[in-house]
Amino acid sequence: MKTSWNKAIANAALPFLLGTSAFFLIVGPQVLRPDNIAWLANGDPSTHYLGWHFFRNSDWSFPIGLNPDYGLELGNAILFSDSNPLLAFLFKPFSSLLPETFQYFGWWLFACFVLQAWFAWKLVGLVSEHPAIRLLGAGLFVFAPPMIWRLLGHLSLVGHFLILAALYLSLRPTQHMRTVLWALVLVVAALVHPYLLAMAAALWLADLTQILIRHERPAKSAVLELVGILALVGLACWQAGYFTVGSGVSTGGFGLYRMNLFSILDPNGWSYILKNLPQAEGEYEGFNYLGLGIIALTLFALPALIAGNTGLPAAIKQRVTLLGALVSLFLFALSHKIGIGSRQLELSLADPLLHAANVFQSSGRMFWPVFYVLVLTVVFIAVRGHNPRTAISLLAIALAIQVIDTRAGWQVTRSQLIVRPATEWGTPLKDPFWAQAVARYQKVRRLPLMDHSPHWQTLAAYAGRYGLGTDAVYLARVNQRALETALKKASVTLNTGRYEADSLYVLDPTKLGSIALHIDSETDLLARIDGFYLVAPGWKRCRKCGHLDRELGLADVLPAVGSGERIRFSESGDGLIYLAAGWSNPESWGTWSNGPAAEVVLLLSDVGAHEILIEANALVSPLHPEQNIEISVNGMVATTARLTTYAANRIRVPIPDAVREKLQKHRTLRLKFRFPDAVRPQALRIGDDSRSLALGLMAITLI
Repeated sequence: MKTSWNKAIANAALPFLLGTSAFFLIVGPQVLRPDNIAWLANGDPSTHYLGWHFFRNSDWSFPIGLNPDYGLELGNAILFSDSNPLLAFLFKPFSSLLPETFQYFGWWLFACFVLQAWFAWKLVGLVSEHPAIRLLGAGLFVFAPPMIWRLLGHLSLVGHFLILAALYLSLRPTQHMRTVLWALVLVVAALVHPYLLAMAAALWLADLTQILIRHERPAKSAVLELVGILALVGLACWQAGYFTVGSGVSTGGFGLYRMNLFSILDPNGWSYILKNLPQAEGEYEGFNYLGLGIIALTLFALPALIAGNTGLPAAIKQRVTLLGALVSLFLFALSHKIGIGSRQLELSLADPLLHAANVFQSSGRMFWPVFYVLVLTVVFIAVRGHNPRTAISLLAIALAIQVIDTRAGWQVTRSQLIVRPATEWGTPLKDPFWAQAVARYQKVRRLPLMDHSPHWQTLAAYAGRYGLGTDAVYLARVNQRALETALKKASVTLNTGRYEADSLYVLDPTKLGSIALHIDSETDLLARIDGFYLVAPGWKRCRKCGHLDRELGLADVLPAVGSGERIRFSESGDGLIYLAAGWSNPESWGTWSNGPAAEVVLLLSDVGAHEILIEANALVSPLHPEQNIEISVNGMVATTARLTTYAANRIRVPIPDAVREKLQKHRTLRLKFRFPDAVRPQALRIGDDSRSLALGLMAITLI
């Protein structure tokens, strides 16, 4: 009895010590302070924390994962800020008892290291019961570069222990509590991250299929397990908010964020000895470097494999469906654009399949279960092909090499996680106005609306600090229908000057011309504060609001244009600020119109010009041979143009005499374009662009 008790203690203590030691070596203790958010200040971790901060302070909803104040009309959920719904659900009921600044991500990382060690201990235990072999073998799993690399990005994805748990359930010899344990792993995975759920689910389905093939359970029992677990996982996904984004769950990027065929040998900065291999854009998501220690162990184990005395073929034969699942995950990780070093082999993929694949656009991650099976296989060969003493020596050498050589990568990670602790982030919003605005407004809006907009973190942190809602956010997925509705609403606001009374608007500087032109200067304030342009609706009629002497008018935001000046509308050009309604995002050459009409507003420094020269592209093709355009100047139709060539179009627009007379007093020139022949490139079989295009504005010159 005493011996079994000591064994049980060792089985628990050794992996715990391994995981804890690795955590403090790689991560350090600072992240464990619940009030320390300094290490979460940049990149993806900032939206993880902010999503949780808004969620904890919001009212309970149904589904419980909704996070309405973090995104407003985008109607998002805690899942899509990657804030780890599992822990968010656990801590939200106690929010009032927690300090104002509270993060659980540090302890999550600690748990990931400990559980990674524990499940690795269990997996290696399927190969050998020897404590030293189990500990050293588990160490190779804990020092896995793909897991450690995630410490600086998607914190939920550090939970590789869920993959190891699924592999253990697939490989263990007993079926004791099978359904309950699989349900637990899958539900937890669903509440941590969709990618982890997908990988665990693939392994579960393979295991269930294997059981049916072997007739180890009645078909009825297997069907009940399938239906029951799917129902539980579906419920967890529903409550976490998986279904809040509709078709927005499928984005783009499949084939870009892939795994390179040579990625397991590409250190990408994680080795002092091995050189980096060529890598294409986006293949960082497929970072699956084995580590020099595991590569060395593979070389040590090759003689035993060649000798054929390890029993590996028989072990593989018993897990045919698991092998099938792993091959499928490997192929998905490669995508239909297979990177082979610096080269690419592209295969055709039907649009419906491509759309489905884009649900998991970062396909390179799907290799992780294969990665861990490779590690386990190498350990299996090393152990089964040698006596225990030799196996221990090989594993010890491999682990030492793995820890020392991968330090080239994880030392950089550690340096970014042990920054000086802080309970708040620095902010450029120093003016008293921001504190005064809290008493009047309930929302902070970014105009025009876009996900991951410039300075989103500054604005979201400000809104979160004062309990305001905001659409200045960074989300993994958004509801496309809600986004389209919100964009139309924002466009109406820009072009009419009708602002919501409860919202403070922070503006894109390129839209200032249109905003200044339409703002109600009697009631609404247009100002530049701490480097941010903003509209404060009703501020001028607010008796309790502070006085501001930094009000901006049209002349303050639009640089005056003189005769002979050529204004460019490329993304690096000087003309974007003059674009009012009806334009798309700028490109390297210019800006497309979008819709049946568009407008440009110019402020003149002189009134000597008689004509306006427009240089533009036009969307024409054999299926759509012309674009007819009507151009008005300050409300008067000045000219019409019929464009039949795509590039190098030059349109001369005379300025009517009546308009020139009025320009003597009011030097604002408004060009309005009507596009009766605007068309979607998609309809012309030119790509999948669904915008309604007509004129590609390149430059305007006053003559």
